[in-house]
Amino acid sequence: MFQIDFDHPISIHFIGIGGISMSGLAEVVLDRGFTVSGSDNQQSEFTSRLASRGATVFYGQRPENIPEKCDLVVYTAAIHADNPEFAEVVRRGIPMLTRAEMLGQLMKNYSTAIAVSGTHGKTTTTSMVSHILMSAGCDPTISVGGVLPAIGGNIRVGSSGTFIAEACEYTDSFLSLYPTIGLILTVEADHLDYFKTLENVRRSFKKFAALLPENGALIINTAIDEYEYFTEDLKCPVITYSIDHPADVTAENIEFDQLANGSFTCLYKGKPFGSFKLNVPGRHNVDNALAAIAACIALDIPYESINRGLSEFHGTDRRFQIIGKKGGVTFIDDYAHHPTEIRACLTTAQNYPHKKLWCVFQPHTYTRTAAFLDDFESALSLADEVILSDIYAARESNTIGVTSSDIVRRISEMGTAASYIQDFPSIAEYLRPRLEDGDLVLTMGAGFAYKVGEILLEDN
Repeated sequence: MFQIDFDHPISIHFIGIGGISMSGLAEVVLDRGFTVSGSDNQQSEFTSRLASRGATVFYGQRPENIPEKCDLVVYTAAIHADNPEFAEVVRRGIPMLTRAEMLGQLMKNYSTAIAVSGTHGKTTTTSMVSHILMSAGCDPTISVGGVLPAIGGNIRVGSSGTFIAEACEYTDSFLSLYPTIGLILTVEADHLDYFKTLENVRRSFKKFAALLPENGALIINTAIDEYEYFTEDLKCPVITYSIDHPADVTAENIEFDQLANGSFTCLYKGKPFGSFKLNVPGRHNVDNALAAIAACIALDIPYESINRGLSEFHGTDRRFQIIGKKGGVTFIDDYAHHPTEIRACLTTAQNYPHKKLWCVFQPHTYTRTAAFLDDFESALSLADEVILSDIYAARESNTIGVTSSDIVRRISEMGTAASYIQDFPSIAEYLRPRLEDGDLVLTMGAGFAYKVGEILLEDN
């Protein structure tokens, strides 16, 4: 494998530079004096930011985009051998690294490397820990899978030996990392186009836990089924947490205000550690906060800094994000696309002020939709009325024959009003005459469901 010497800048080309993680890596090496180029299908805030900082960005992927002088090419899991740039790189014999391999090499440069893994909750928990570390004056380098307002994007380059990043399990990519502190938040069936079975997902997370050194630590949720499977034979310390199960870090006196923001008393090994008031809604965020607290206990961060960091955290983009209000209607957007995430999001919305709860959902990938049809049915039925758009294919083609109408039929049979409307302008047209003062419109999905809110908010 090609080894990067971060003290000796080279020329790197990123295929898929606009991705949230890829753009972050590109920005880190730009900051270190590397020459950066890259390509993506369309312009975005991330590509524009990189271009403003000196990167050469191409739109559309063509062989001629690869610079004449190119020392290394980095690519994502979405790039395959038939990609024209990938094929050109192979033809020219230029060294290549996956996104995860490069992230791992970057992580090696830090004495404290925190990797946040889990089927759900990674972005929020990474952001919470980031806020705490900044509050404690740790000056961390941060790579988060969402836009964090406190750092003005998805990346922050610090000057200390502390690095925190999300650790994605898809294609086993997090096994290329070199963490000293690892978090496992949830382990559920997902990415079944790659893993095929839950057992394979669990095996992957067990391998991730085994990456941790003896002087590191694993933070793990005891709500995970048979969590001891991941901790047996580990040589590093283990700190457990849970909102519902016995653990080292737990919560009591949990309460929610009128906006569904939680407050609680944290217990560490049965003794009061301190009280916390969150500024993000939902019971699931109390759980995420416990994970962040447990990680910071492992890092010896004092309570005062943890409390201040959590209180200053107001969420990341696309995580129960209020995108606007108009005509007495509130529009909230969330990235939720797995049934567990949808259930947590809609439960939070039920406790948020509203008259009628509308849910606009864009399913993400055919394999996920087919695997969780019954789970989508029960989770989405928590809304008063549900509208589904076409499935967002992402990296897949529909060889399964599943459609959004399959979910709509199941929801309707449960007695919840549900409709399939193909595209976002048509969904906005359907909603426009039906919305009333006090309604809440929650758009959800990893694709572009948020466009419905944007359309309705732009109405004259």
